[in-house]
Amino acid sequence: MNHSVLQHESAPAAETDVPLQPGGTLRLTAAQALVRYLAAQRVLVEDGSGKTEPLFGGVFAIFGHGNVAGIGEALYQHRHELPTLRAHNEQAMAHSAIAYAKAHFRRRMMAVTTSIGPGATNLVTAAALAHVNRLPVLLLPGDIFVSRAPDPVLQQVEDFHDGGISANDAFKPVSRYFDRIVHPAQLLTALPRAMRVLTDAALCGPVTLALPQDVQAMAYDYPIEFFEPRVVNFHSPAPVIDELQAALAHLKRAKKPMIVAGGGVLYGLATDALKRFAHTHGIPVAETQAGKGSLAWDDPLNAGALGVTGSPAANALAHDADCVLAVGTRLQDFTTGSNTLFTQADVIGINANAFDGLKHRATIVQSDAKLALDALTERLEGWRADATWTARGEALSKQWRDAVLKITQAEPREGVLPYDADVIGVVQRSSDTSTTEDIVVCAAGTLPAELHKLWRAGQPGAYHVEYGYSCMGYEIAGGLGAKLAHPDREVIVMVGDGSYLMLNSEIATSVMLGAKLVIVVLDNRGYGCINRLQQACGGAPFNNLFDDCAQGPLGAPYVDFAAHARSLGALAEHVANVGELEAAMQRARSADRTYVVSIDTDPARTTDEGGWWWEVAVPEVSARAAVRDARANYEAHLAARDESAGDIDNA
Repeated sequence: MNHSVLQHESAPAAETDVPLQPGGTLRLTAAQALVRYLAAQRVLVEDGSGKTEPLFGGVFAIFGHGNVAGIGEALYQHRHELPTLRAHNEQAMAHSAIAYAKAHFRRRMMAVTTSIGPGATNLVTAAALAHVNRLPVLLLPGDIFVSRAPDPVLQQVEDFHDGGISANDAFKPVSRYFDRIVHPAQLLTALPRAMRVLTDAALCGPVTLALPQDVQAMAYDYPIEFFEPRVVNFHSPAPVIDELQAALAHLKRAKKPMIVAGGGVLYGLATDALKRFAHTHGIPVAETQAGKGSLAWDDPLNAGALGVTGSPAANALAHDADCVLAVGTRLQDFTTGSNTLFTQADVIGINANAFDGLKHRATIVQSDAKLALDALTERLEGWRADATWTARGEALSKQWRDAVLKITQAEPREGVLPYDADVIGVVQRSSDTSTTEDIVVCAAGTLPAELHKLWRAGQPGAYHVEYGYSCMGYEIAGGLGAKLAHPDREVIVMVGDGSYLMLNSEIATSVMLGAKLVIVVLDNRGYGCINRLQQACGGAPFNNLFDDCAQGPLGAPYVDFAAHARSLGALAEHVANVGELEAAMQRARSADRTYVVSIDTDPARTTDEGGWWWEVAVPEVSARAAVRDARANYEAHLAARDESAGDIDNA
């Protein structure tokens, strides 16, 4: 389906033109000025033609008191240049906006506006998600009256000690930039600051501009040049020579280096530079969740996923590497195995954000990924990793690629429920080619682990998994954002029943917008991932799977996901096995609207191959023998990590 609702058109003059005031100013309300400014921001099209397109793809809005009169009227006036999209849940629409930016590698973005009160605070989870993942989104929650004349207004949260606090202060710890606009003139400084944060790789994350409802409606004489179309420049630092020299010293003495490719490789448009660097110097590459797709899945040096959800190839190489080049990653605990995976290695952190680059006691090169990799290559002429190390990396990588095929193409067993890998194999095979333009979207539960290991990403952006915040409910909303970003590509959302039940309303939005998704629901009747973690920590199965939850006389519900999806306007079916799933995927791909396929899966089984230790604190005291055993195992891992840390300190 090629249709996109995010079409930007020239607006009729009568609706948007405002008479010029003396001195070259425009008299606008604060809301009108804000929207007009956003509509004027442009970005160069990536095809090198020199053409531009709007930086903001549109605005997601759920109107209520606090934004319908001010922002709502302004958006109506500019609806042709800056499309407004109605959603069904505030958190979900922010997830969609964030996914839109992620799918565009942070080169385009969206804004989100809500009412005050619960409409605003529903955005806080999404703001945290964008903050953790370093993704741009502009949040425009309504706020209370600056005048305080009608206080307390409907939905107002009153602080007993500070009259200046509103519910929107909850955004401060989860925003990269926060401002409350208490006078229309403040937009002249707040908006340029917001734009810098949204387009600066070192600062990038959510921006919150809280908009008191009386200020939205206030008028001010703004200078006309403030609204002139502006081509945005994306900012990212170039490497400095001293930091390059320190990194080179580590690399040149390394015999067994490896690269960890993070999301910064994709956001920095550095995938070609990464491939050149790896092949020029014979260095195996492992990928984080955010960085998966940085190197094609079948590249000889791609060892696959790293860490707790990693492949045996990548983890074996990481365990033995003497130098780890961490490019564009903040080295989250899932990547480092809670700081146990490459304790013996020198770590070089290449990152536009110094805070992220310094993780794991790294030698930092604060820089754009592409610029840093190219600069290192220029200074490493003739240097390569040890030939036996490169050969080992290629051999292990090939072994893992062969294993992935076997795992995902295993024959179904009679009377045994399929598990995630079986479903992933069917979904992957339903595409015409292995270099598919499909985008797979996921976020939480067991599926990110299985997809990280097993999904074959043929190109950058084909793998869209939010795992920095591991936010249940992102999946369907994120799929919608990815589809709005790439309407010509098939977007496949893979989601567990738990996440589906948490946040599914944007199925209706996808139907309304004509943004077709293929949604595959894996129903294991509860929170299977946490159920397994609970038992791994010695706990009894409790309050996760339906069978282990408190129940009334009617027992646990049977959820007909297909019937539910049809009630939201989608096409849908439930399949009994992987054979039926094969046929259903073809029907889903040829459908003219969002298509949901549900299948029952095994809540206990996961892929045995790969993985690494992850620190989850186990109770020190328990009446359960299983917990005491788990605690002993936990303490053994802690002791091993402490010993490794001591070895590094003494080196």
